[in-house]
Amino acid sequence: MSPDLGYWSDFTRPLGEIDHGRYRAAMRIPAVLFLASAAALAAIIARPEWGDFVVVAGPAVLASLWLCWRSWRTRKPILPRVVVDGSNVMHWKDGKPQIETVREVVTHLRAQGVDPVVMFDANAGYLVAGRYQHDHAMAQRLGIPTKSVYVVPKGTPADQTILGAARDMRARVVSNDRFRDWADRHPEVNSPGHVIRGGYDGGGLWLDMNARAGQGGRPVPPAQGRKLAS
Repeated sequence: MSPDLGYWSDFTRPLGEIDHGRYRAAMRIPAVLFLASAAALAAIIARPEWGDFVVVAGPAVLASLWLCWRSWRTRKPILPRVVVDGSNVMHWKDGKPQIETVREVVTHLRAQGVDPVVMFDANAGYLVAGRYQHDHAMAQRLGIPTKSVYVVPKGTPADQTILGAARDMRARVVSNDRFRDWADRHPEVNSPGHVIRGGYDGGGLWLDMNARAGQGGRPVPPAQGRKLAS
């Protein structure tokens, strides 16, 4: 089963949608300041004997209005997500498990304006470090926030977890796995472009980010990806 949806609360909004919860929180303080300063200015105007305080209340109203405008202008949309099959990607370069390969893919995705969530089989740490590595340890190796990494518990099918999380997030998957065993439960894997293929060509990384229905796609070299034939 896929991880608890609450774990992915930062990633489960439609692509490009504004994070309204954070936006409201960012607007709260400027709005309170504006209301307070506006109320004070109104009281000063109503009481001529308080006229000297206009020099304080007037600029306060303008400043709070500027803060409200700035908060509105700096709203940030949620970036498009992808789920990276880390245990597959780590084998892309020379067929050897290397965390550096996953890091390069993550760096490339982020440079493309995509927010990657990386998921690993439980044994991934043994392959790259000789011992079990939890979410935080793998995140440190990748240089990304811990919330963006998930190590699947031992005995849990990684493929199902990856596909389930991608469905919950409305995200695509980066992997050379065909996911044939899960196509009945997740028919989206057969949709062109849902699974982003990649690898190394002449030493350089490539990702077939633009594969869509009717556009074909770059063929995947058969030696890349430990689960390519799955």
